[in-house]
Amino acid sequence: MELKNNNGLSEIENVVAIDGPAGAGKSTVARLVAKELDFQYLDTGAMYRAVTWWAIHSDINIDNPQVVAEHTKRIDLKLTPTEEGMRVEVAGKDITHEIRTPEITRVIYKLDENPSVREHLVYLQRLFALEYPTVAEGRDMGTVVFPKAKCKFYLDARQEVRAHRRQKELEQRNIFIPLDKLLEEIIERDRRNMEREHSPLRKADDAIFIDTSFLSIEEVCKQIIDIARERLKK
Repeated sequence: MELKNNNGLSEIENVVAIDGPAGAGKSTVARLVAKELDFQYLDTGAMYRAVTWWAIHSDINIDNPQVVAEHTKRIDLKLTPTEEGMRVEVAGKDITHEIRTPEITRVIYKLDENPSVREHLVYLQRLFALEYPTVAEGRDMGTVVFPKAKCKFYLDARQEVRAHRRQKELEQRNIFIPLDKLLEEIIERDRRNMEREHSPLRKADDAIFIDTSFLSIEEVCKQIIDIARERLKK
C-alpha cells in the first residue's frame, strides 16, 4: 500500500532526510546538523514511541490494529524543539524520557508496522516540515515521507557497534542489559524493519550512504552539513 500524498505535502523539498537502523547515530547527528543549519529537528522515532507509550498507558489493546489506528487519530501529540533535543508531550504530559525504555522498544513494532498509524503520523511529519525547514530522521524519510527532499542520507553501522552504543545509552539512564541481549534485539528489529510490508527500512536510490561504525559524530555531521549547504542553495 502506498501512503497518501496528503494533498501534495509529499512534494516538500526543503528537508534533510536521514534514514537508517537503530543505533546508527541518526538522532545525535540529526540534532547537531539541524542546529548548525538553523533548521528544526524532527525525531520521527519519538513519535512512534509516544503513540506506543500512550496506547499502553491508556489500556488500548495494541494487538488490535483497527483499535490502535482509530485511537491514534485522536492523540494529543506535541513535539517541541529544545536545546537538549525534541521534547515530546502527550495530552500535556512530558514523556520525553519515558518513551525510551526497553518496554517501549520491545513492542513499538506493533504500531510502526500498522499502515493506518503510519499514514496519520506521516501527515503530522509533513505538516511539521511545511512549517519549518527540517532535518528529519527515521526509517522512511527519504523513501516515503519526503521523497522530493533535496538532501537524503542513509546512516548505518555494524550491528555489534550499534548494540554497544545502545548499551552505553541505557547505562546512562541506569538501565543495565547484557550486550548479547541487545544484539539479539537489534538483529530482530532490523529484520522486522526491513521485511515489513509497509514502508520498509531501505536506502532511497538518491540517498548518500554513510557507514558510521568508525567515524566520530563530528565527522559524520561535517559530511552531511557540507553536502546540505551546497544542495540547499539550489
